[in-house]
Amino acid sequence: MTDIEIASKVKLTHIVDIAKKIGIEPQDVELYGNYKAKITSKPNPKANAKMILVTAINPTSAGEGKTTVSIGLADGLNLIGANACLALREPSLGPVFGIKGGATGGGYSQILPMEDINLHFTGDFHAITAANNLLCAMIDNSIFQGNPLNIDPNHVVFNRTLDVNDRALRGVTVNDGVKDTIPHKEKFNITAACEVMAILTLAEDINDLKRRLGNILVAYTFDGKPVFARELKAQDAMAILLKDALKPNLVQTIGGTPAFVHCGPFANIAHGCNSILATKLAMSYADYTVTEAGFGADLGAEKFLDVKCRFANLKPNAVVIVATIRALKLHGGADKNNLAVEDLDALKKGICNLIRHVHNIKDVYKLPCVVAINKFTSDTDAETAYVKQEVEKLGVQAIPSDVWGKGGHGTTDLAKAVVELCEKDNSTFTFAYQDEEDVKTKIYNVATKIYGAKDVAFSEKALQSLSHLEQLGISKMPVVIAKTQYSFSDDMKLLGAPTGFTLQINDIEYRGGAQFLVAIAGNMLLMPGLSKTPNAVNMTIDNEGKIDGLY
Repeated sequence: MTDIEIASKVKLTHIVDIAKKIGIEPQDVELYGNYKAKITSKPNPKANAKMILVTAINPTSAGEGKTTVSIGLADGLNLIGANACLALREPSLGPVFGIKGGATGGGYSQILPMEDINLHFTGDFHAITAANNLLCAMIDNSIFQGNPLNIDPNHVVFNRTLDVNDRALRGVTVNDGVKDTIPHKEKFNITAACEVMAILTLAEDINDLKRRLGNILVAYTFDGKPVFARELKAQDAMAILLKDALKPNLVQTIGGTPAFVHCGPFANIAHGCNSILATKLAMSYADYTVTEAGFGADLGAEKFLDVKCRFANLKPNAVVIVATIRALKLHGGADKNNLAVEDLDALKKGICNLIRHVHNIKDVYKLPCVVAINKFTSDTDAETAYVKQEVEKLGVQAIPSDVWGKGGHGTTDLAKAVVELCEKDNSTFTFAYQDEEDVKTKIYNVATKIYGAKDVAFSEKALQSLSHLEQLGISKMPVVIAKTQYSFSDDMKLLGAPTGFTLQINDIEYRGGAQFLVAIAGNMLLMPGLSKTPNAVNMTIDNEGKIDGLY
């Protein structure tokens, strides 16, 4: 059966009853129909609450199933008697209609209602897009209305946004041919990569949200001075648009586990984590919170640990690293059309990718971890035994899990191992870099410690940007490196665990509201494009509204 067919056979529980499972009172549940809700209670994490971070190897076309494992693990924890819930990101319409599909899991490990979550959900992304573009309109209006802030139209640095993949918007001219205006060049970012998304993800409450929105750098004056959103008096209007989006959403898994699904920054061009509010809210009601970070551990987990945990004063009690034997064989050079055939040679060449991720979590961040082998029917006993053997040489368990076919019942062994790690947790969690280090050193530390690079090269543009940003007080800001998700390096074709490469940083951008810098590595763009055959062309909807092809 397909994911949609499986989901359609599930009898959903009213969301008020799902909330009751973990002690959320009905008055704190704002209904969006029967199966979706906003939660209005304030986070107050339990003193003994455990947080489990699920991450993965570098993604391949074979798929890794990180979100699917996260969902199955939460269900599995509840099956063994642990009081667990989920804290996940919201899907972006860009991947849903692009190359990747939806982000609600698969098989018997899904969050529901799947179609709603993958599409407009509770409108959070639309609110973020509207707030972002309201600020852009206020910038251009200020210039039109006599330009009291002396904004240089050619140095507007805050971009419009849209939640679709549209490469045509990577470079546009606004006010072109409009009477009595000054045309200037601009570009769109995808909503999941915009600063307002990052701000909503990191804001602790409405006052923190307004403060962060006011700190957005929007432009420079003709004499080179920075202009912020607060000077346009935009922060309150933006916060009004975002007031409901700030509240975490609650849905459920196929197994009936409560799932907080809130915000969705990409991990390759943003910081890749769900909101601090949703994570802390989950930890307020559950004993075990399962959360995930986007793409491979070099992206999502690095940013979860070095950015989100730094800001929110959080620490995972255990980390699950998801891998598939199929993907490891691709990292080892196997033909993507023959992944169902046993290939120990390719597996032996590709397992280095998993080994490096395990090393990073265990030895760089000093966190307890376990490997989840997301099972496919084509996996052979010899291949599974080899992965387990190599991972166990590092003092880490590797546990096969059938999350797609069995849901939580396919993860009970993994769940028991995670509980054991959490209970024994005596880790000395360490960041990859320290606050007091300069920006170049922070980037160098991530590149060499996490990626395996030998050096970092900064383009002339990146050095100019860094010099220009010094006036804004960036010394203690964490750094989000935007790079390809397919490789540890900035070259998507370098699979496995490359070494000896130089990471190329082509620009550095300031995110004053989010309170981090974005270092753009390689040819990363903040507005993705559609593939030759995007997921959108495979979707259908019939006269009764039944959708097919929405994965």
